[in-house]
Amino acid sequence: MAAHASSSPFHIGSKKFGMWLFLISDSLTFATFLMAYTYLRMSSPNWPAPFAFSPSIVFSTFMTLVLLTSSLTMVLGVHAMQKGKRSAAVRWILATMAGGAAFVGLHLTEWRHLMVDENVLPWSNPWNEPMFGATFFTLTGLHMVHVTAGVIYLGIVAAGLPRGRFSEEDVEVSGLYWHFVDLVWMFIFPLVYLMSVKG
Repeated sequence: MAAHASSSPFHIGSKKFGMWLFLISDSLTFATFLMAYTYLRMSSPNWPAPFAFSPSIVFSTFMTLVLLTSSLTMVLGVHAMQKGKRSAAVRWILATMAGGAAFVGLHLTEWRHLMVDENVLPWSNPWNEPMFGATFFTLTGLHMVHVTAGVIYLGIVAAGLPRGRFSEEDVEVSGLYWHFVDLVWMFIFPLVYLMSVKG
């Protein structure tokens, strides 16, 4: 007797499968940028270390905690949806969106400080190492775009849940994307910030 498709250990919904394919391809993009950053850093004897422990590292650590907290609220949202609690799922997703928006706001604040107060720009900086600015703003900017897109994505899901437009799988798929964004930051944070602590 043929087994039902749902009993197959390889059974996966088309939406989840599509998201996994996207995340795999997107991880290659980030891996390329991270390797390029690492290569440029290792090949340059004058690569700057511009981040003082306070306030820069403290500030970026707080940003990291905000993003990790949003990952926790996303887990709680998925769990609520699995229990059939749509209203609770919406509340947790909104909390996740708030964390993502706060992260973007903090990141833009950091960018403003670097550009205005420290004169660190994508094409120039006080250390005459233009590739630092180019790689830093490209890498962190690409991640910030992903976080912003994730906030919009979660907003669409949260708006549709009360009307029954989205299923449990849709919430799980949005959670996959959000956890991926958080995971990428856990590579960027130590590589770009912790390894560039001033003095």
